[in-house]
Amino acid sequence: MGPNLDTPATYRIRVKGYLDSSWSDRLGGLTITPSSQGDEQLVTTLYGQVVDQAALAGLLGALYDLHLPLVSVEYLGELKDETTAGRGASDGGASAGGAG
Repeated sequence: MGPNLDTPATYRIRVKGYLDSSWSDRLGGLTITPSSQGDEQLVTTLYGQVVDQAALAGLLGALYDLHLPLVSVEYLGELKDETTAGRGASDGGASAGGAG
């Protein structure tokens, strides 16, 4: 099932260009990972929970304001409850205090 407008969900967003982890707090606590593509093009991946679609729109707007073109936005699923959120963060290191 797809995303709802008012439900927290996990996303993976990829942008062309470099963004370091110091931007995480300004971008909703997402984990930020820069990497090179096969053609040596720099791509940054942002991963984590977004509280709702309004927050996602704000996040995408912030990336636009930083002049970082979108490569992809992946919806990875809704969080069912607090227990699921905690399990996902520890399994994937996606919490604000997780691996970066």
